[in-house]
Amino acid sequence: MRWTATFILILSWHSLAVAGVVNVEFKFTPYRGHPIKNDTVESVPGKARVFINHVMLAEQEVRQESLPVSFDEREIALCVWVEAAGLGSRIRKGKNTIRVEFEPALHKDAYKARLAWASVMDQSIKQVQPGRYRETNESSRGSDTRTALGNVVFEREFTAEFAADLPRHHYPPVASLTNEDKQRLKDLVNNPVKTFRPDFSGVYRLLEGKTGIAVEEVRKTMCVDKAYAAGIRISAPAQDQYEFVTTGNPEVVVQRKGGELFTSQNKEGLEGMDDDLHMCAAVALFTAYPPKLTAVRSLSGTWDVAY
Repeated sequence: MRWTATFILILSWHSLAVAGVVNVEFKFTPYRGHPIKNDTVESVPGKARVFINHVMLAEQEVRQESLPVSFDEREIALCVWVEAAGLGSRIRKGKNTIRVEFEPALHKDAYKARLAWASVMDQSIKQVQPGRYRETNESSRGSDTRTALGNVVFEREFTAEFAADLPRHHYPPVASLTNEDKQRLKDLVNNPVKTFRPDFSGVYRLLEGKTGIAVEEVRKTMCVDKAYAAGIRISAPAQDQYEFVTTGNPEVVVQRKGGELFTSQNKEGLEGMDDDLHMCAAVALFTAYPPKLTAVRSLSGTWDVAY
């Protein structure tokens, strides 16, 4: 159940904002070359990790390839793309933080890394200059380019007035966890595992309300049922394999030491399913049993899964 993607674009959640800024985009590229002089540069291979409000969003491999440089602004093609409007409840109404950490495959050679950003408006802006006309829906464009040898980290605040304002965004930060807290967090992991059995009603409840998942279609195709019949099983970590990461915010990340939180046995059983059923089962199980869980403690002291 490993996730890889060329672009980091989580979910297809859309803001309810009807005016002004409706999105903030971030583009990250590590490269070698001269974008001012040349029309191509070479991307630097390695791993990029993206954090939103100090919680890891994703880890993405960056491959070495030729990247085009375009337009008068000498814009470099992106390696990692993050759209704030696609992050759902991970972002808060108001101020947020994005952090990009890049670890090159080789540490001996210097390279450049660029983080670019732009606000996306709900209407286009016309820019007229002598001999040039341009229409764009972007504003507040900017970038930060650095020369690096080894790891590099970019961190930037951004405002998302288009985001939903949820009660849990205002819970107090969690600085430490008691043994009771840790057990409650383990229960949030173990209880869903117990639902992966016929009639799978518990799995369907886990999928309810998740963007991009048509629960009734999953029920109709019975792809989860067929994955179980093919031998797929879901397991939680052993008691000593849990890790709990506080973030300085209400969110606490629950993960497995050295691996994904939920693991599946007999994954080769999916290979015997036709493509549509395979995809349906893979997406459903990844959504219900993600690589990590992020939980929050309510004002009453109960723990709930945030995402």
